[in-house]
Order: sequence, then C-alpha cells, then structure tokens
Amino acid sequence: MNDRAEWLDQRLSAAGLRRTGDITCPHDRPWGTVHTAPTTGGPVWLKAPGDGTVFEVALYDLLSRATPDHVLRPIAVDLDRGWVLLPDGGTTLGDAGTDLVDGLVTALPQYATLQRELAGHTPALLSYGVADMRPEVMPDRFDEAVAAVTPGPEVRALRGTYAEWCARLAESPVPASIDHNDLHPWNVFLDGDHARFYDWGDAVVAHPFSSMLVTTAAVRGQLGVGQDDPAVRRVRDAYLEAWSDLAPPRELVADLELACWAGKVARALTWDRALRAQGHDQAREFADAPRQHLTALLADSWSDLSRDG
Repeated sequence: MNDRAEWLDQRLSAAGLRRTGDITCPHDRPWGTVHTAPTTGGPVWLKAPGDGTVFEVALYDLLSRATPDHVLRPIAVDLDRGWVLLPDGGTTLGDAGTDLVDGLVTALPQYATLQRELAGHTPALLSYGVADMRPEVMPDRFDEAVAAVTPGPEVRALRGTYAEWCARLAESPVPASIDHNDLHPWNVFLDGDHARFYDWGDAVVAHPFSSMLVTTAAVRGQLGVGQDDPAVRRVRDAYLEAWSDLAPPRELVADLELACWAGKVARALTWDRALRAQGHDQAREFADAPRQHLTALLADSWSDLSRDG
C-alpha cells in the first residue's frame, strides 16, 4: 500500500491537488482493488485492476483521448504498474433517485455515439488486450467457454445454432466497436443531460449492440417487467436511434437480439477471466457466475442473464 500512497500523492501534486485525509479501500475483488482518498479537489479513486483486466488502464488513456466528453478523464495513468487515478464522477444513475428509464433514454444515445467514435480504434483496443468478441470469432469463443465452464449437454448441443447466429450477426452493417459489457445504471453518471460511463474492466470488442444485454436485464430487474414491456422497448429504441442511418428499425432490433444472445458467451468468459486472476476458491461468492451466464443460452429471452431469468 505504501507504494500506491506515494504514487497517488505524487500524481496529485503534479495535478495541483493535495490529499486531505486517509486512503481507504472500499473495493477489493479478485479482478481489482480500488482505493479512495479525499483531496482539495474532491474525492479521487485509484484503481489497480487484476492481471486479467489490467488492459483497463491503457483503455482509459485511449477513451480520454478519443471520446473525452463521455468518460472520466484520468488524473494519472501508470501503464507499467497498471494503475489509474480517476476523479470522482458524482452520483450514478442507479443511486440518483431519478426515473431510471428517462435517465437511460438520455444516456444511451450518448453511449452509442461513444461506440461509433471508437469503431475506428478496434486495432488499438485489441492491442491493449481488450478481448476479441467480434461475431466472426464467437463460435470459437463458445468452445472456449464450454471448456472453461463444462456445462451440460443442452448447452453443448447449441453449438451449431450459436454459430448460425454469429454468422448472421457478422453480416450486420453495424461495425464492431467497444462493448462496455457491464452497462448497468451504477456505471453511468448523468449530470443533467450529460452522460459519462465508468468501470471498463469488463469491456470487449464486439458487435456494439451486445452492450444492451446487461442494460436490458437491469431495467427488467429494477422494474419487474418482461422484455416486451413498453419501458424496455423505449430504452432499446433510444439506443438504436443513434444507429438508424445504417439500417431500418426492424433490422436493427433483430441485430440487437442476436448480439445479446452472442454476448452471453462473452459474459461467461469475462467472468471466468476475472475469477481466474485469484482462483475460484478465493471468489466463492461469484464462482457460479460463468456457468450462469453460459447456461443463459437456454433461457427463453435474449435479455436473460441466467437460465432462470
């Protein structure tokens, strides 16, 4: 901890800030540790991702250059140590007490804009270690997930169907880009009409619409509604409007559903990667998450994150 404290204080000083209290550790997970401290400029957050998610540090550097208006701009980045120092983002949409659907309808078009701006940076994203989950490689990723999770025969039998989904998705006019892969309301800051997006440790390169898997599941869970509820459709359509120049609405909706089915495998592998950093035995609370997300391929809905919903 001493080396992190020294680095934090040095980086604060270089930014014209000073720490005014003790450093605490509110989050210590298998996939990363987060420290926070009060300063003359407000709270700051030092994130030290685990080995499986250390790409997030370089990713923040790229995001702050390519789409600075929609992310937290780092105070400092240390690529060698794998540390990033971030300012406080304020209150998340999930904690703000405002209307969840209205907030997402405001935020999601801005997230889509971020994705479109990042589409041209795919080679850089991959070079940083962001996992490749583009449709054309997802059948292989299905095999990797099956080997990692060892599900039952029902999931294994879906291999051919899954490959067909991915082949159809690969024909989409929507270009591959970043998928936050954990885009729920607690990873969105909304200040008036201005949205910023946080916590990129699960990010992958994929069909961008797969981002809506977690978002839709979060809306359904918070409201207690099905995927055909008007509130869910309103959120979906607000996101898809930003892509409306590329295809008719019906085609975009079909691509979104395919992307979310495909994204269940990405979610399973992301969980497996995060937990392997420390071993499943040291993360028993989350140990079943890879299996749950992979068996969600057997669910009734493209927006279910487990077989049971």
